[in-house]
Amino acid sequence: MLTVLNPLLRDQPFPDVSEALDEPNGLLAVGGCLSPARLENAYRHGIFPWFSDGEPILWWSPDPRMILLPDELNISRSLRKSLRNGGFSYSFDTAFEDVVAACAAPRPGTNGTWITSEIREAYRDFHRLGYAHSFECWLDGKLAGGLYGVGIGQVFYGESMFHRASNASKAALVFAVENLQGWGYRLIDCQLHTVHLESLGARQIPRKEFLRLLRRYCDRPVSPQAWQRESTPE
Repeated sequence: MLTVLNPLLRDQPFPDVSEALDEPNGLLAVGGCLSPARLENAYRHGIFPWFSDGEPILWWSPDPRMILLPDELNISRSLRKSLRNGGFSYSFDTAFEDVVAACAAPRPGTNGTWITSEIREAYRDFHRLGYAHSFECWLDGKLAGGLYGVGIGQVFYGESMFHRASNASKAALVFAVENLQGWGYRLIDCQLHTVHLESLGARQIPRKEFLRLLRRYCDRPVSPQAWQRESTPE
């Protein structure tokens, strides 16, 4: 039986992730709230919210877990060429709400989005507190791609990405990984398997191994220069 969380108890602990369902894979709890305290607690324990409009908040911890180690990033020859010749410029944390809004837009052939207005408001607050961040890819002065996620300790939890130009999301990810690695991040959570992420070097590991990595890295500091903006996109 799923644990039902009380929305008034922001410090209520989650059940142990070993209690997550096998089908649907990783569903752990229902209800609660999206307060910063609740979100931070969730991420530290390998849990994330994922639900649609009209549904209660659903909390997940799938097994296996998709991760990317920064030094395992795979940049193909064709992608390197695109990065050199694509005319992209980059930034981070300069257009957070625009990135989330773009990620929330329905994909071709789909209806609706899991990035609900409730999610957008919650992560906007999380961003203001310094937990949620975005990376942006620009082309001719317009936002062409990007991604957003959550940084805790030396772990960056990727949430969603988008593109409006060919290879723009991949370019944003490469920019993100290079910066995260330079700042001292050691683990990037990709949540669920996609061919897109696998092509870039991400891989699946057992949930137990993922939790072990969280215990190792979540309380370690990153560089003081992390998230310090020096310039804006051209």
